[in-house]
Amino acid sequence: MRSIAATLGRAASTVSREISRNRGRRPYRAHQADAAAWERAKRPKDCKLAQYPALARRVAEKLMGFWSPEQIAGWLRSEDPGQEHQQVSHETIYKSLYIQARGALKRELLQHLRRPRAVRRSRHHTQKTSNHGRILETVPISERPPEAEDRAVPGHWEGDLLFGSNGSQIATLVERHTRYVMLVKVPSKDTETVINALIRHAHRLPRELYKSLTWDRGKEMAAHRRFSLATDVEVYFCDPQQPWQRGSNENTNGLLRQYFPKGMDLSGIHQNRLNAVARQLNERPRKTLHFRTPAKCFAECVASTG
Repeated sequence: MRSIAATLGRAASTVSREISRNRGRRPYRAHQADAAAWERAKRPKDCKLAQYPALARRVAEKLMGFWSPEQIAGWLRSEDPGQEHQQVSHETIYKSLYIQARGALKRELLQHLRRPRAVRRSRHHTQKTSNHGRILETVPISERPPEAEDRAVPGHWEGDLLFGSNGSQIATLVERHTRYVMLVKVPSKDTETVINALIRHAHRLPRELYKSLTWDRGKEMAAHRRFSLATDVEVYFCDPQQPWQRGSNENTNGLLRQYFPKGMDLSGIHQNRLNAVARQLNERPRKTLHFRTPAKCFAECVASTG
């Protein structure tokens, strides 16, 4: 290949790619390669999802499960490595939805995309105000163990309340190492009710998988010492007006708005429904987990503790 490249005045990598894309070294035929090059150069080209209906059906199925295009593309690469006709980029999925929606993907699937936000908002838009209330005997996030900070081991959780209308709310919990999500029904936001619900939830998990909890400075955690005494789980608090220090939980709460939009009354939602939503989030592949699912990662952690 280097000899051919030197004769033609081209890079050796150019010759290598030419041979690879035309069936390899032994079957390579110049006239077939030339015809294929002219065919590939035709414009406009059909959308890949229109060329492969079976692939389009797989993509549509995952979109209906609220997977993001990037998650779908990464999952396809991991499921069918080396099978190019079974893979598609996330950009192609977006273009098929927004631009090339000519039968490949139905436009109705747009409603399954998360966060259809027209403009970006400042991080200060939703942060709590300065009079949100002070909590005594708080342990700042700066004192959280290094193993929790770098997500090195499982068992360190982030939590918050997701609010609905008419004073309704649910507690959201995310494990930092695996991004595993759990949702807890909370009838009221007073500290006694919230702490009791969190204590009951903590007792369902193996002790090795519940070592710390990081929370915002909401008054619902005013009785955090009672929680720590009942569960032996230390509670750490974010710095004032810096909720992004619980990044995994903030991101999860944003995803949950697909299921529980702002203004929705959450009081009538059964715990079984919350479990089903958490299960769906936990069964999505995550880029940060190399397109493995939180459910699988968490299950491995549970098995290792047993």
